[in-house]
Amino acid sequence: MNTAQGSPSATTAITAPSGHAAIRVGVGGWTFEPWRQTFYPPGLAAAKELHYASRQLTAIEINGTYYSTQRAATFAKWRDDTPDGFVFSLKAHRLTTNRRVLAEAGESVQHFLHSGVAELGDKLGPIVWQFAPGKRFDPDDFGAFVALLPQELAGLRLRHVLDVRHDSFRDPAFLALARRHRAGVVFTESDDYPALPDLTADFVYTRIMRTRSELQTGVDDATLDQLAACARVWRSGGQPTGLPLIDPAHEPPAHPRDVFVFFISGAKERAPAAAQALLSRLA
Repeated sequence: MNTAQGSPSATTAITAPSGHAAIRVGVGGWTFEPWRQTFYPPGLAAAKELHYASRQLTAIEINGTYYSTQRAATFAKWRDDTPDGFVFSLKAHRLTTNRRVLAEAGESVQHFLHSGVAELGDKLGPIVWQFAPGKRFDPDDFGAFVALLPQELAGLRLRHVLDVRHDSFRDPAFLALARRHRAGVVFTESDDYPALPDLTADFVYTRIMRTRSELQTGVDDATLDQLAACARVWRSGGQPTGLPLIDPAHEPPAHPRDVFVFFISGAKERAPAAAQALLSRLA
């Protein structure tokens, strides 16, 4: 896949005919000044932006949790402001991943997970563990880190996704490690970071970082059509053809997968329009 107006209100995810897997599409956060000209209705109060955004999109990736610890009451408010079926993905706090020895992150991992994220209930989506661009793949240390990530919290199943940004992770050994721990790997469409489209979990998480300001929808029609086609194949349990797989010999299990597509960075002012345009194609 090579990725370089609005849809109707999107209050539910796009589900497979079986109803067991869904495609969710969104953006990063909901507070961004230019969106008051390109996305939000004129005069909408800032306090109502999440309420509005969550009814136009089906997921939001929260970046604020990466920089600061949120309160349980904050997670509960986000839950209550959004409709049934909506999902938040959360970036884990940077203290969990921005360290020399990842195996020593246990206390920070637990602090983040017990900060109140369980208040989101069934609106808790994947947790993104983002690593610095200079962090290289060390099989032992990275394996020890992933082993620290629990599979459930307060009765909620946890889905972990690894956002790695160094070319050393283009390694079948890394993908095998992720599969052993049932962790996803972010498939990033970016000019700056490696693309890792291999399937490693029972869900798919992709971040599109090439939106363009000169396009009303951020990406061109052909790219949107291709994204929609890929999302449907992933949801049905397949692997889209033409992707730059690291380990093409591996055949992942052919079972339905939840799919998360986020338009992040690039021409950020166009991200909501890109997400809505993709949702229109998936409807």
